Amino acid sequence: MSKKTAESQAPDDLITVGHITGAHGVQGWVRIRPYSEDAETLLTVKEWWLNQPSLHNVKVLRVRAHVDEVLAHLSTIASREEAEAARGSQVQISRSLFPALDENEFYWVDLIGLKVINLNGELLGVVHDLMDNGVHQVLRVEAEKAEDSGKRREILIPFVDKFLGEIDIKGGKITVDWASDY
Repeated sequence: MSKKTAESQAPDDLITVGHITGAHGVQGWVRIRPYSEDAETLLTVKEWWLNQPSLHNVKVLRVRAHVDEVLAHLSTIASREEAEAARGSQVQISRSLFPALDENEFYWVDLIGLKVINLNGELLGVVHDLMDNGVHQVLRVEAEKAEDSGKRREILIPFVDKFLGEIDIKGGKITVDWASDY
């Protein structure tokens, strides 16, 4: 399949869920660093898209969790050398294939772009990423107000109940118990 054909057949709702960090063993297995604490989507969906060397789909032949990574054997990778060559590829999955969530659950990707407002009604900024510090998740918020240099600072807000108020995905905002000068 040509690059143009593969890209034109790619779903419009692809979400990046991790990236390949290298090879595992000699039979073409790859190591994937998931971008969320729960790797259920990587473990259950059997069709992924990789962005290198160009966007293309792969079938997941076998997959399993391993410590803080996911190990997978993919249809297009048969050797350790091919697995190493895939290092850095983003792993993308169609949003339509994500497992259904319970009420008050959401995927990290749903939080990116939401406005962050504190209990005083002050707009702190917009979520531009999340990270996991090993203990809990952290909202990475691009501050609304720029520093004296004109550069916007980053506000890191622990994503824990103590600091979280309402998460209103449809309304596009997260309310937090966080002062603007923390």
